Amino acid sequence: MTGFAAALPSVAHAVARPPLALRRLRLVNCHTGETFDGAYRNDQGPIQRVIDELCVFLRDHHSGEKTQIDVGVIDFLADVLDSVGETRATILSAYRTAETNAMLARTMFGVAEHSQHIVGRALDLRLESKLADAMTKARAMQRGGVGWYPHSGFIHIDTGPVRNWTLDERGLDGLLVFDGRRFKIDGRGQVLIGGPWQPLSITERLGLQHQLARAEFLARTRTLRLSP
Repeated sequence: MTGFAAALPSVAHAVARPPLALRRLRLVNCHTGETFDGAYRNDQGPIQRVIDELCVFLRDHHSGEKTQIDVGVIDFLADVLDSVGETRATILSAYRTAETNAMLARTMFGVAEHSQHIVGRALDLRLESKLADAMTKARAMQRGGVGWYPHSGFIHIDTGPVRNWTLDERGLDGLLVFDGRRFKIDGRGQVLIGGPWQPLSITERLGLQHQLARAEFLARTRTLRLSP
């Protein structure tokens, strides 16, 4: 009995759970200029009033429409920030309507047709520092998708299936070369074969991204029309 009694305090200590601390976020929406600074979760769980505010803050800035943002992706963001000692993030993209996503897929390279943004489960974000570390920590958590866009300076996180990808736009410099010559865009927006290869300018890279995305979108649309 003595041994059993001596074990009781340690057992009680093992099962005791301290109250959960408030989970706080400091966010800036780069498109609207709006800010969020406050606690969104306490020891009782998500604070619904604040989650409703975040749904407005993370709305589709193109259409103004909002949806119920997945609390899991907000927790994912908070944990990523904690993992690198950051307290603030800039949100580049959150909820997107299907129409907004389709528009972006036509004009931007690397936008997924069935994006987790459409269902309010994804965030694109930029940090003041430690962005590469944040990407590595996010991938190690295996909480969902983590996209790394080093040249554009942001990461994507979502609570969809666990997967990782990297889209370094500088890779276009080497990809868009044919027979030792470079691709270029003329004044009418047509992609042509140019002179000897040299690094693409930011304007040229962006223009080529838009042209490639547009060509990919038209090819998919044509394939769907021709499908039985």
